[in-house]
Amino acid sequence: MAIKPLLSTALICALTFTGATAVSAAPQHGKQRAATSTTAPSTSTISAEEYADLQFMREEEKLARDVYLTLDEYWGTLTRVFANIAVSEEQHTSTVDFLLDKYDVEDPVISNEVGVFTNPELQALYDTLVERGIASFIDALYVGALIEEKDMRDILAAMERSDERAIILAYSNLLDGSKNHLRAFVGVIESQGLVYEAQVLDQDEVTLILESEEH
Repeated sequence: MAIKPLLSTALICALTFTGATAVSAAPQHGKQRAATSTTAPSTSTISAEEYADLQFMREEEKLARDVYLTLDEYWGTLTRVFANIAVSEEQHTSTVDFLLDKYDVEDPVISNEVGVFTNPELQALYDTLVERGIASFIDALYVGALIEEKDMRDILAAMERSDERAIILAYSNLLDGSKNHLRAFVGVIESQGLVYEAQVLDQDEVTLILESEEH
């Protein structure tokens, strides 16, 4: 049986606004984003866009971790997928943190507390995703899959805006991780007798990811 829970109006708006906002929004694949208000220092080897993308990625990976930690509190007795992937997302946040240090980028994460974000759009998105995820076990799994699809879209866009080998390599590793995470969430969804349908990426892209080898 195919099932694809409808995104709430608030979630659709959050995703759209996050993708369109110049300063603190999620990058859109194939589109350019205006320079952030927190611009790169004049001595930096990276562009203002790369600087803004690194700051965004830092909090976006934290968002994934925080959502999964929260949803594990509700559904951890039914599956280990949220707890397991939260550990991986913690590693992802550390990867981006390393890049912040390397390129002297100001860390937007001023508190490691779960559910606390500097970026107002990510704060709103966290709140919306958690509200949806605690509604039901299936909704929670779809939230996880949505986050991973969105992460991949944003990572690909950021990779296109960077010429730095270290940044591109790190983003590539994050991309591989998100592919594996999507497979994990879809695996649990399909174990419930459902057929997963893409929520952010094109269906062909998702099908290719799901059918490809895990890294």
